[in-house]
Amino acid sequence: MINLTKKPFFLAQEDIEWVENTKNSMTVEEKIGQLFVPIGYSGDSDYLDNVMLSHHIGGIMYRCGESKEMQQTHRYLQEHSRIPLLIGANLEDGGCGIATDGTQYGKQMQVAATADTKDAYRLGKVSCREGAAVGCNWAFAPVVDIDRNWRNPITNVRTYGDDPDRVLECGLNYMKAAKEENVLVAIKHFPGDGCDEVDQHILTSVNSLSCEEWDATYGKIYGGLIEAGAQTVMVGHIAQPAYQKLYNPDFPDKLVPATLSPELLKGLLRKKLGFNGLIVTDSTCMVGFSCAMKREKAVPYAIEAGCDMFLFNKDLDEDYNYMLEGYKQGILSEQRLDEAITRILATKAALGLHKKAKNEIVPNEATLNILKNEEHVKWAKNSADKAVTLVKDTAGILPLSPRKTKKVLLEIMGDFPSNERVLESFRTKLSDEGFEVTVYEHENFETARFDVETFKKSYDLVIYIGNVENASNKVTNRLSWYTFWGNGNNVPWFVAERPVVFISLANPYHLVDVPMIKTYINGYSNSEYVIESVMDKLMGRSSFTGKSPVNPFCGKEYLKW
Repeated sequence: MINLTKKPFFLAQEDIEWVENTKNSMTVEEKIGQLFVPIGYSGDSDYLDNVMLSHHIGGIMYRCGESKEMQQTHRYLQEHSRIPLLIGANLEDGGCGIATDGTQYGKQMQVAATADTKDAYRLGKVSCREGAAVGCNWAFAPVVDIDRNWRNPITNVRTYGDDPDRVLECGLNYMKAAKEENVLVAIKHFPGDGCDEVDQHILTSVNSLSCEEWDATYGKIYGGLIEAGAQTVMVGHIAQPAYQKLYNPDFPDKLVPATLSPELLKGLLRKKLGFNGLIVTDSTCMVGFSCAMKREKAVPYAIEAGCDMFLFNKDLDEDYNYMLEGYKQGILSEQRLDEAITRILATKAALGLHKKAKNEIVPNEATLNILKNEEHVKWAKNSADKAVTLVKDTAGILPLSPRKTKKVLLEIMGDFPSNERVLESFRTKLSDEGFEVTVYEHENFETARFDVETFKKSYDLVIYIGNVENASNKVTNRLSWYTFWGNGNNVPWFVAERPVVFISLANPYHLVDVPMIKTYINGYSNSEYVIESVMDKLMGRSSFTGKSPVNPFCGKEYLKW
């Protein structure tokens, strides 16, 4: 029996009665539907009625859109669903995780770089307050992975760094703020990403630590957050061979993701860590899940193995039928279905959703005024100011001055939708400071002369902007260069001829690819607040106070030179 009066539910008797009465009133088809948290693609009422609600879904998540539109969509869903919905969002770095007009507070590594773990509380406050305003009640955050491997392409600035104690303290502060806003947290990605150098979107990743090492790191984090009352855990498509073999000596020599591993779900998470709350898979569209077994079995087996909810679908109708058939065939047992439905309903009751009128679950439009309000912007600016980190300036270039280096060649690295905004912001700000700015465009340089004297006459200073964002389905987030017959086009061949500055607004490890550049800055986020802070520090109006939450030298001593 699941004790619903205990952590993390703390339900009163009347709440438990609602859970039991609701469960007893549900058809098998409705119970099967409650297991699903699909991704939404439209706010059209026909789509919501005939694609989503017709499957009796238990929750939903949308990618970010305009706040008013998102709020209207969430309101329609809650008003037309028989059972209140869990509405999730990736609220990792601000209200921008669900609303394009929300506050872009900053990546978690930015927050860690302030050396003030209470800044994680402000991140959680802004993220969950703005998320709640548009109707979200479930933050797929905080990320409590440990960035142990600088080559990992997906953890990186989404984490609080490489120190388990700091990760735990920041996670606790985020969770405190989320609870104040009556928003669930989903601590992720159990059993812990960041050890290897792969992305679970495209293959099963591996947490290769021994049981003792895991206990002292990831186990310490998850144990601390569970003890503090974390309501849900998001499980990654991540193998943890040491614990899988500990709980099952006959465990096969192959990679099995945690989402399909009773050893990790029922053994490590439920039994050892004592987690009583709701377990949700990470996106089941990822190859790390899909490649493990045939989908018609994997869909029901994920719940049988110990997950309670199933995130995203290759095809909702197909996955629903896989789940239903799996239940009929006994792949998904009656006991596990009952446990999952109990925890899903209890989680909704813990939020008080069952006590609200359907038209009151999502707040009114006036609450959207809280997005990007004065307090949130002030907090975000302060975080950016404290976080920007000078990794090195061995050439003594800083502060910059247009009197010393008037002509600037400005180049952005990366290929992301935000490039245009970031590049224009830097170009404008540098021009306003009195610099003459030329923006690098590789097409114009393909036939340009490569002789040194021409280059020196054209530019006094080169500034690189690293905007290589975290993005799924990539094997790396390293720098890529244009070349011409082996001659450097945009490669920094000219570091001995002209001063060069590299400013990374994403990956903090780019120095490994540009060790020849002697002035290197990490900003961790590409928000306008970070860009403003970087400019103030470049010009000497503000000092660098950020402390790197990871080793930006990647364990290579020569990168410090």
